[in-house]
Amino acid sequence: MGLQFFFYAKVLLFMTKSLYVGNLPWSATEDDVRDLFAPYGEVSSVKLVSDRETGRARGFGFVEIASEAVQAAVQALDNFSFNGRNLKVNEARPREARPSYSRY
Repeated sequence: MGLQFFFYAKVLLFMTKSLYVGNLPWSATEDDVRDLFAPYGEVSSVKLVSDRETGRARGFGFVEIASEAVQAAVQALDNFSFNGRNLKVNEARPREARPSYSRY
């Protein structure tokens, strides 16, 4: 079972792409964003970023969606008015490495 699960997980990884979603209203929930993207393709995950100290939403997040749905979702939802805010949607870039600093 372990090898089959690994293969299945690896296949799923290559079948999805991550989209950056910016300018989200602070009231937006992961379910709201999932429902917004669902008509364009299968949504694997939604991650809304929140402030570490306050727990308050930071107004952006990431959606993993089926690869074949990326172009349609970006075209339809970039600059789309969602709860009074124009969304910014594009394919997510890999996170840049940040230098590590020693506190001592």
